[in-house]
Amino acid sequence: MSARKSKPQKPDFVLLFVAGFIVAVGLIMVLSSSSLFAFQHNDNYYHLFYKQLQWAIVGLIAMCAAIIFPYNKWKKLSGIGIIITLILLLLVEYSDFAVTVKGSARWLEIAGFTIQPSEIAKLSLILFFAYTLTRYQVKRFRDIILPLTVMAPILYLIYKQPDLGTTIVILLTCGVMLLMTELSIGYFLTAIPVLGFSGYYLIKGNEYQWNRILGWLYPWEYATSHGYQIVNAEMAFGTGGLFGIGIGRSTESYGYLPESYTDTIFAVIGEEFGFFGTSVTLACFIILIARGYYISRQCADPFGRLLGFGITSLLGIQIAVNLCVVTGLTPVTGITLPLISYGGSSLVITMVQIGILLNISRYKGMPKT
Repeated sequence: MSARKSKPQKPDFVLLFVAGFIVAVGLIMVLSSSSLFAFQHNDNYYHLFYKQLQWAIVGLIAMCAAIIFPYNKWKKLSGIGIIITLILLLLVEYSDFAVTVKGSARWLEIAGFTIQPSEIAKLSLILFFAYTLTRYQVKRFRDIILPLTVMAPILYLIYKQPDLGTTIVILLTCGVMLLMTELSIGYFLTAIPVLGFSGYYLIKGNEYQWNRILGWLYPWEYATSHGYQIVNAEMAFGTGGLFGIGIGRSTESYGYLPESYTDTIFAVIGEEFGFFGTSVTLACFIILIARGYYISRQCADPFGRLLGFGITSLLGIQIAVNLCVVTGLTPVTGITLPLISYGGSSLVITMVQIGILLNISRYKGMPKT
C-alpha cells in the first residue's frame, strides 16, 4: 500500500461544501419564517434565529470532532448509545422532565437544555445495526434477532410519544440496512404486507392519526381542520410561482401555515424563492445523498461502508418524507427537513452524522482495521 493511502486523507470537499451551504440556507429560512412568531412571543424578531445559530455552532464543533474521531472507534460506543437512548426515551415516557408540545411529549428539559431523544435514537440504532450486521454473518432470520430485539422497544417508545413519522423513518432505515446483508429477499417480501396491515390497523384505531389520513385524501374538504396544513402549503407554493415573492415576504409564515419554521419550512422556501429556489434546494439534497453513497461505496471496511450507507439512507428517507408531506404526496407527519428546519437536537445530530461521513471519506482508501 502506498504511503498516501496509509494515513487519513482530507475529508470529502463536495460533501462538506454542500452540507455547509444547506445549513446556511436553513439559518436564513429560519430567520425569515420565524421572525413574526418570535416577536409575538419574545419581543425579538431574531430570538429563534439566535437559538438556531447557537445550535449550528454547537453542531459545527461536534461535526469537527466527528471528522477527527476515527469512525471505527464508534463500534465500542454502539452498545452505550443504545443504553443512553433507552434511558432518555423512558424519561420522556415516565418522568417529570418530559416537555409536551401540542399533545406530543418528545422532548426532555434537563438543566435548562431541551433535547429530543428520538434524534439520538436514529444515530444509536444505525451504529448498533452497522456493528452487529458486520460482526456476525447474516444469512437467516435468527441472525437478526438481536438487532430487531434491541430496535423494538426503542420504536415502541418513540411511537408512544406519539411520533409515528420518526418511527417510520427509523424502521425504513434499518430495513434498508438489512437489505445490504445476505438475507433472502423472501423475508422482506413477507415483512412488507405484515408491517403494512399492522400500520393500517394502528392508524385506523387512532382518531388523531386517521384524521390526518382524511386530511391528506380530501384536503380541501377539510380545509379548516385536518387538511389545513396541506392546503396552506399548496397555497404557499402557488403564490411563489417561478421565482418567488422575495425573502422575508412570506404571508403564510404569518400564522397561516402551521410549523412554518420547522416541518413545513420547505413551503416557505417555495413561496419566497419559487420553483427556482425549491429546485436548487432539492438539487443540493440530491448531491448530499449521492455523495454520501459514493463515500460509503468507496470504503473498504464493511463496518464503515454499512455505517455510511445507513447514515445516508436515514438522511435520504427523512428528506423524502418531509418533502412528500409538504407537497401533499403523503399524509402529514411531524418530520423536520434535515439541516434546514428549526430544532437544536435535529441540527446537531445531523451535523454529527455528516461529520461521520466525512471521517469515513478520510479512511475510505484504507483496508479493514
